[in-house]
Amino acid sequence: MRLLISPNSIKTSLLNLISSIPFPYSPRSCRLDSTWRSSIPMAMEPKSAMASVDTETGLARLLWIKFRRESIFAMYTPFVVCLASGDLKIESFRHYIAQDVHFLRAFAQACELAQECSDDDDAKLGISELRKAVVEELKMYNSLVNEWGLDLAKESSINSATHKYTDFLLATASGKVEGVKGPGKLATPFEKTKVAAYTLGAMAPCMRLYAFLGKQFLELLDPEDCTHPFQKWIDNYSSEGFQASALQTEDLLDKLSVSLTGEELDVIEKLYNQAMKLEIDFFSAQPLFQRTVVPLTKGHNPAEDRLVIFSDFDLTCTVVDSSAILAEIAILTAPKSEQNQPEDQIVRMSSADLRNTWGFLSKQYTEDYEQCIESILPPKRLEGFDYEKLSEALQRLTEFEKAANDRVIESGVLKGVKLEDIKRAGEHMVLQDGCTNFFQRIVSNENLNANVHVLSYCWCGDLIRSAFLSAGLTELNVHANEFTFEESVSTGEIVKKVESPIDKVQAFSNILKNCNDDKKNLTIYIGDSVGDLLCLLEADIGIVIGSSSSLGRVGTQFGISFVPLFPALVKKQKGGNSSNWKALSGVLYTVDSWAEVHAFILGC
Repeated sequence: MRLLISPNSIKTSLLNLISSIPFPYSPRSCRLDSTWRSSIPMAMEPKSAMASVDTETGLARLLWIKFRRESIFAMYTPFVVCLASGDLKIESFRHYIAQDVHFLRAFAQACELAQECSDDDDAKLGISELRKAVVEELKMYNSLVNEWGLDLAKESSINSATHKYTDFLLATASGKVEGVKGPGKLATPFEKTKVAAYTLGAMAPCMRLYAFLGKQFLELLDPEDCTHPFQKWIDNYSSEGFQASALQTEDLLDKLSVSLTGEELDVIEKLYNQAMKLEIDFFSAQPLFQRTVVPLTKGHNPAEDRLVIFSDFDLTCTVVDSSAILAEIAILTAPKSEQNQPEDQIVRMSSADLRNTWGFLSKQYTEDYEQCIESILPPKRLEGFDYEKLSEALQRLTEFEKAANDRVIESGVLKGVKLEDIKRAGEHMVLQDGCTNFFQRIVSNENLNANVHVLSYCWCGDLIRSAFLSAGLTELNVHANEFTFEESVSTGEIVKKVESPIDKVQAFSNILKNCNDDKKNLTIYIGDSVGDLLCLLEADIGIVIGSSSSLGRVGTQFGISFVPLFPALVKKQKGGNSSNWKALSGVLYTVDSWAEVHAFILGC
């Protein structure tokens, strides 16, 4: 078929559609629940948080949001999980206190330096109050030392992670930042204020992270159980006083950075990010004297063990459902109604007719899907998890999905799409934040014997392969449907391989059957929709990413328990069940992001 618009025009249009698809054109885009819609901007943040600073949100808040991934990695470190569970050995806690006392003294010194640089009376007072809060923190540690009979003199050795953190903080507070004059050369009040702002940029993430961890731990405590050995630590960092200090630090950062240029704000962003990474290193460096539930692969022996990771694609890995992408490619490259089409090429609908047909198919799918979901739900929630009844119910969903695909094929809307346009769209497809990095770390880790399989309803496996190929991921095994092509132009037919929950779980089982050696398999499935349910349950560890309302409704009615992953890990650590993962338990673990998946399985 003759190309009706220029290649550059198609490329530009495809780049635009990846980030702003009009969802109603996709028959399956109704799977995108409202909760998913609200999460999309997080997956497409600007490279610099400074690009969207506004007076209402504030710089500190934007930076915390942008580097939330680092806070997750800190929370999932073995030391922090053990501390939250109360299972942390006293030797580890004693060492940690000694390191933190050293850091807090440097923090207080940095406050003094920042106070000297600030030329605003209110800012000076705020920094002074922050330093007082740090002094109170040190008093809390003195109290713990006395209560536990600890001898910090025996823990006088400061590890390299602590040294790096304190050196960074004091260097920043002394004006030793790239592009900034030395402390003795700060001639103007503005130059001094800039150093104060940089110092707050290096301090704020520490305060916010501890406030965050304190609240997370508090929510995990049983209000009727007062035996948690680190209750005083949790009480301190979850207290209103500490939360207020963290907020005050952020307010000071916002105030001191108001007059800075974009380039200077970028410096603060780099300092903030570096401080977050140093926090992760600080927690990771704490010695442990016990088995831990994280990271999952810590005890992996490639000679004996195999890690088999399965993942859904649409809305698990992607920001936009693949059918929406394919629909828009078809519409963008379709002929106008008044244009003649060559007789020797596949006859296509006009772009206007295509758009109308997609709209009709989308509306029909949406209405029928909701009716199908309602029809498979038992009248009341089952008292216990019942896999057989769930499988029977999902058989009806299977019939529905197959019929919907048949309607799409019969409509002819998939005819005439060029393979090169599909691959180009895949190369520029926006994936969920952290997804690509996780798979890259898996396949590049020589100490892991790991296989990765993507199971997807996607109509065109070439789209998936192109999306991962652009990130250098050629090792992922893709199991999906496929377009049929004549001279690299789609015929409108689909080679049907994975159309339903039943097809997915059959593919899951077949893959494991082909692992016919004597290695021990640990299986993980990551998904987001009702179509993933059977695979999620068959895996040793089923991880639900996001918050699909239909998945929650169906799972709950059939007795499935959805448990947030971090609290579950803390509970396992407390109970000593570090390797107790069991398929078909009826328990699925929920996460908000790929950062949690990464931190749990691989660590930092």
